[in-house]
Amino acid sequence: MSAAHTLRTEIPNASHRELDTYDTRRLVDAFVIDQKSAVEAVVQSSADIARAVDASVPRMLSGGRLVYAGAGTSGRLGLLDSVELVPTFSWEPERAIALLAGGPNAIHRAVEGAEDSREQGAADVEAAQVGANDVVLAIAASGTTPYALGVIEKASASGALTVGIANNPGTPLLAAAQIAILLDTGSEVISGSTRLKAGSAQKIALNTFSSALMVRLNKVYGNLMVDVKPTNAKLIRRCVNLTMLATGVDEDTAIAALDGSNFHVKTAIVMIRRSLGFEAARRLLDRVGGSVRLALTEAK
Repeated sequence: MSAAHTLRTEIPNASHRELDTYDTRRLVDAFVIDQKSAVEAVVQSSADIARAVDASVPRMLSGGRLVYAGAGTSGRLGLLDSVELVPTFSWEPERAIALLAGGPNAIHRAVEGAEDSREQGAADVEAAQVGANDVVLAIAASGTTPYALGVIEKASASGALTVGIANNPGTPLLAAAQIAILLDTGSEVISGSTRLKAGSAQKIALNTFSSALMVRLNKVYGNLMVDVKPTNAKLIRRCVNLTMLATGVDEDTAIAALDGSNFHVKTAIVMIRRSLGFEAARRLLDRVGGSVRLALTEAK
């Protein structure tokens, strides 16, 4: 029996052997209800995700990068998380990069055979100049993808923190990573289609990891995303609303503070709450590591 047939994600789902005979409502319900397992798998891995967050904080404070790597669906989910950090938390785009088996062309279509090259994974890590302050998240539903294994081995040798995310227990990717995050989602409704609940679990885990990391890095005040980058009309409106929520002022006052702070919500909040000008508010935030909470209690 091949290794693929021993992976839980590849085992046919015994509950849906007659899937192609279902009426449409039953078919849809089968897919939706099965997604509950994705949430439960992430819940079971929460302690390991927390370990990854705590281990990543000092590296990020030292100027390190988040490096996501994978093939196919796993690689695209890593890319998505890396891209979303920029507008949501004003994270520098050069500090969240994605390595995808097959390169940029693989974003839109499958590049056959790209995931089978361990050497290419290592080469991509070397080309990205991964170092000791970086955190590398290698993602592979199977936990056996050669590209991801090449990434994690080369990243480890470069001194980076390595986090392996896989949907099958006892697999090489989890064994090779310094921190292993197992998302044990089991068999899929469509046998082997890990774009289903395996992919959902990966998306939840990545969202959870990066969002928790950004909270630890003072990108959030209370539960308000106060480091949002206002790149469009919707986000500009959101900046106004966040400033109003954090300070209790009216819209005109919030807009005036935002106009005076280059539409930086954190600074606008401190300006209003501490009755400070822009420069003084910025210096105060810099002194406390960008924490709005500390800036509101720190001596001026």
